[in-house]
Amino acid sequence: MVEFLIKRPIAVTMSLIAVLVLGILAANFLPVSLMPEVKIPQVTVQVTAENLSARELDATVVKPLRNQLTQLNHLKNIRTETRDGSSTIFMEFEHGSDIDFIFIEVNEKIDRTTLPKDIERPRTLKANATDIPAFYLNLTLKENIPQQTADIQKFIELSKFGLSVISKRIEQIPEVAMVDISGQILSEISIIPNLPKLQALHIEVADLEKAILGNNINLGNLTIRDGEYQYNIRFSSTLTQKEDIENVYCKINGRLYQIKDLAQVKEVPQGQIGFVKSDGKSALTLAIVKQADARMSDLKKEIHQLTETFRKDYPHIDFTITRDQTALLDYSIDNLTQNLLVGILLACLVIFFFMQDFRSPLLITLTIPISLIITLLCMFVTRISLNVISLSGIVLGVGMMVDNSIIVIDNITQKWDKGEKLKTAVIKGTNEVFTPMLSSVLTTCSVFIPLIFMSGISGALFYDQAMAVTIGLFSSLAVSLIVIPVYYYRFYKKQEKRSRNRFLSRFHLMDYEKIYENGLKWIFRHQVLTWGILIGMIAGSCGIYLVIEKRKFPPITQNDLLLNIEWNKRINAVENERRTSRLTDHLKPLLSQYTVMAGSQKFLLSHTKENSVSEAIVYLKTVHPDSIPVLKEKIRSYLENNYPEALYSTESSGNIFDMIFAEKEPTLVARIRSINGKSPEPDLLNQLLRSIRDKLPSIHIEPVAWQEVVQLLTQPDLMTLYGIDYNRLFYKLKSAFNENRIFYMNEGEYSIPVLLGEEEKTLQHILRTTTVKNDAGIDIPLSLLLRENRINDLKNIISGAEGEYYPLQLEVKEKNIPDITQQITAVVAADRNFEVSFSGSYYSNREMIKELSAILVVSLLLLYFILAAQFESLIQPLIILSEIGIDLFGALFLLWICGSSINIMSMIGIIVMCGIVINDSILKVDTINRLRKEGKGLLKAILMAGNKRLKPIIMTSLTTILAILPFLFTGNLGADLQFPLSLAIIGGMTVGTIVSVYFIPLGYYYIYKIRQS
Repeated sequence: MVEFLIKRPIAVTMSLIAVLVLGILAANFLPVSLMPEVKIPQVTVQVTAENLSARELDATVVKPLRNQLTQLNHLKNIRTETRDGSSTIFMEFEHGSDIDFIFIEVNEKIDRTTLPKDIERPRTLKANATDIPAFYLNLTLKENIPQQTADIQKFIELSKFGLSVISKRIEQIPEVAMVDISGQILSEISIIPNLPKLQALHIEVADLEKAILGNNINLGNLTIRDGEYQYNIRFSSTLTQKEDIENVYCKINGRLYQIKDLAQVKEVPQGQIGFVKSDGKSALTLAIVKQADARMSDLKKEIHQLTETFRKDYPHIDFTITRDQTALLDYSIDNLTQNLLVGILLACLVIFFFMQDFRSPLLITLTIPISLIITLLCMFVTRISLNVISLSGIVLGVGMMVDNSIIVIDNITQKWDKGEKLKTAVIKGTNEVFTPMLSSVLTTCSVFIPLIFMSGISGALFYDQAMAVTIGLFSSLAVSLIVIPVYYYRFYKKQEKRSRNRFLSRFHLMDYEKIYENGLKWIFRHQVLTWGILIGMIAGSCGIYLVIEKRKFPPITQNDLLLNIEWNKRINAVENERRTSRLTDHLKPLLSQYTVMAGSQKFLLSHTKENSVSEAIVYLKTVHPDSIPVLKEKIRSYLENNYPEALYSTESSGNIFDMIFAEKEPTLVARIRSINGKSPEPDLLNQLLRSIRDKLPSIHIEPVAWQEVVQLLTQPDLMTLYGIDYNRLFYKLKSAFNENRIFYMNEGEYSIPVLLGEEEKTLQHILRTTTVKNDAGIDIPLSLLLRENRINDLKNIISGAEGEYYPLQLEVKEKNIPDITQQITAVVAADRNFEVSFSGSYYSNREMIKELSAILVVSLLLLYFILAAQFESLIQPLIILSEIGIDLFGALFLLWICGSSINIMSMIGIIVMCGIVINDSILKVDTINRLRKEGKGLLKAILMAGNKRLKPIIMTSLTTILAILPFLFTGNLGADLQFPLSLAIIGGMTVGTIVSVYFIPLGYYYIYKIRQS
């Protein structure tokens, strides 16, 4: 084939140009995203019941739902979290499950569950990569409006404007799926009866309600025929504004009144259970959710253009974009692209200095852009997006892309230098190395195949990286076999023999051939010492593995975080906002931007954690990532000094990477359950935790988040005695607590509730002064009919498939966990009221490492099968693969020295290294075999093969190492992910190159010397 191609340079050139044009076009249409599109096997069910306490909601709604949902197929884990008024059921399924079908099944299970009549149907949500908003857009007034002032009306107008105008204009952008809003304050109509006047006129509050509802009716349409004409007549008497309610007439006891004569009707802000503040100002926050198939760059351009238009059109409003996911994407992609260019430059410099010629290195460097463009074309065809994972696969492949070209050109040059004609040297030199090159590509690609079968979404995620490397390597192989020989022949056709460039010859830094010969002689003279060093390195690998930190994912550089605070007191939203504002004022010198979400939020989607009134979420952004540790320390000291009872935690600010990979559990969780299966008694649980605290004094154990529950217990005997029924009593309580919503008035995009109640009072005042009329018209005090009872209960009720449990979360060092679990188990067993089981990232990390270790074994087996097929030998693959045990020392040692850990990325790096590092040894063993077939003796064949393959081995190793070297010096999502992978590959390749040059000849010599003897 090579002989045919070198005769058709124009055909090869035209074909190449056609492919390159298609590749460049495909690159412009290639979707760009932060992470690959993967289906996340998670479903969430949200339950809302405003009038139920956490305990009542868990018993009457959540428990029946949980019993039904645990019957779902492929369910991996279920956890429910219940608080006053709401509950969330989290379900995780096995990866690969049909999540669309499961979503239907979940809804069927909900429909089969018997729920109370007044509970609205639970909402079911699938977890999608697009759930995380691309931006948060905060709207604030130029002048700050405190929420407790009379000027609150201005913020109500801003809220209405944001809902009806701003959100609608943003949703018109094709790339926007929806706009989710929180922080809005709307108005409500409050009707406050004049109770002394009503009592004097013997009028009941219920009479006012009846009159109002009687005037708010819509009878629909009637169709009337008038000869050949037909008319639709509509009868309507609806109340649409405050004045309509005031002017309602009611006839009571034979007299005619208007509502404004008997009650005060006023428009007031709705009772707030949550606030949003942006940089200290009251804000309306809009979470902008991207369409699944939209390009992030297009969305960013449209949003920024529209925001600039808003700023010009509405100068009295500040528009601030926060938590910009596109910035993370741009930063990561730009840095990866920069790393790619730096890697190419370094690889090219190595090639120029080693080849000491301008033409052949130019051919080699052409391989990279050509292979890259062909790779992008193939990615477009296979529908793989350009993202952090696939781009890192391309960067990983860059160093290996030039390897095939180096080997082909070096082999052709050696044939030509020996005196063969150029055409013959090109044909024979290319054909001679085709088999070992194909074997090298197959072995490199084969290590990625088992990664795709990893459990969980990690396997699906790294499919992109595996495909990017595989496509890149096969592209470079095709270029090396089709393009390089043709152009090599054309470049040197008029030159009788190859001559070195005088300028580049000056940069011959060292005589590596002499160093190699001296080193090999020393190895063969000190064989016992050499074997001792090798065995020591294998033992060192085992030792480092035992002491090095093990975690699921590497730490990611960030300059922002989310602070979650539970004040652990029954405070209202106003006090929550006051406390949180004081905290942000304390932290302000370190911050460039911050957003406070105090209390419950009004988002529809599940991208933001659901909070109670006493909880807050604070987004904090610093100028530089180095400020994050200082910020965390200031948060800790402030809260511990000012609010020691508060519970708090910090987490990453939320992006698609965190959604897929974030450690959702602490290192260790002790799941404490009552032996009788009931809810834990407060006194018993507190006593148990004190015992654990005494047993483990050095470990911080957070206090339990208890809440005081006020129960109003009816006195059935007295209610019967005084002739009061439950409906009348409940109606009176609703009115007294301002919870009696009689109807809603429609006002454009939103509804205004109309409440019939009383002035706000304390609980004690209501019980002491409020009365309810019995059938005889006598006023009976509520204090006679109700008895107040106060109890302590858990603020958040956590349950799993096994039932309710208390999660004792512990952040401890992994090496201490076996001892800690043993001590906790002993304390719980001695208590005899509880039982305990353990979970946490400690266990999931070990499962992941076991799985990756199994994948490593499978990869080695695949390598053995490919090598055995190539060499037609069962012994020679063992010689090559034996170096991997030694190369592991280099990978683990560099990880340990650089302070990294064994995680999914470093383990993948080790697996990939196993496929790359043996390529040099494959070439060397193939050359030794060929020389022995030509009649050379064993030792002479080993020495000649070493000299012949020394330069390409050093060059291919250096280009691979230098291509990924930039990952060690940049801090961003892409580089942080690839940092441990790069360390593992660089460490393994460095040791592997030395082993390939010296140990493989020694091992080959020993085995065949024994066989010959």
